[in-house]
Amino acid sequence: MLAIRRILCPIDFSDESKHALDHAVVIAGWYGASLTALHVSMPVFLVLQPPVLFAELPTGAPTEADREHLESRLRRWVEPAGALGITTEVLFDERHNPATSILMCAASLPADLIVMGTHGRGGFERLLLGSVTEKVLRKATCPVLTVPPPAVRATKPPFKRLLCPVDFSEPSIAALRFAVSLAEESDARVTVMHVLNEPTDDERLLDALDTPEVRLQCEDHARTRLEALIPGEARAFCEPVTQVRWGKPYRTILDIADNEATDLIVMGVHGRNAIDVMLFGSTTNQIVRHASCPVLTLRA
Repeated sequence: MLAIRRILCPIDFSDESKHALDHAVVIAGWYGASLTALHVSMPVFLVLQPPVLFAELPTGAPTEADREHLESRLRRWVEPAGALGITTEVLFDERHNPATSILMCAASLPADLIVMGTHGRGGFERLLLGSVTEKVLRKATCPVLTVPPPAVRATKPPFKRLLCPVDFSEPSIAALRFAVSLAEESDARVTVMHVLNEPTDDERLLDALDTPEVRLQCEDHARTRLEALIPGEARAFCEPVTQVRWGKPYRTILDIADNEATDLIVMGVHGRNAIDVMLFGSTTNQIVRHASCPVLTLRA
């Protein structure tokens, strides 16, 4: 079984973070994990830098009374988890940088999973989603589950329909293992998919091999590789289905997720060198920004 021993859930007391906490509690129950709720203090002037997670704060540094009040609120938020037998703790950080605080806390625990809510996806907020969530996704060494607002689509565990895009890289294969483990706990169906890049019109004119026969061969080859990746024992509990599609990866993944009413997308993230960081938004970030269901990302 996949080892998830400690879950970190950043809390800003918004409906979004409450929705994320609900997911964290269920997953902690599945794996017998402990749950840490983290609240990061933040000066008012930084609210103008649109983070995805931000704290309600008085102006200036929080007083001892403020800290006690926030800690009391955190404890009330995690009380339902404790009532279910989940070991909980609350942390209050005054570093004023949510992404740094989350990453440092995750490393020190160490956390096996970060579960965090994202705020609205409209206009300016969506454009600048990277302020906190993108930094955590890009730098966290453990898997990260991002949960969109319940107003987008009120998904909650147990997840019954999982979607796992696979590009045959090690991170995507690790993501498939994670998806299979979650499917076992949630009694879910898993769709394992691969997207073949659709050539542009100019590329088609130059590519004499872009024929229906060649496309069918590419699809059959990809489907065979997908089938080979699915563990034999998984077929007994998660009803895996394979799909091979042509198109732009992030658009195709989002289309399938919407068409199948997917409850969770599980996908691998590639390395963090300078080029990867610069191009981070190409697939993963687009999916996290636009998906109407939670997205779990991890790197091998």
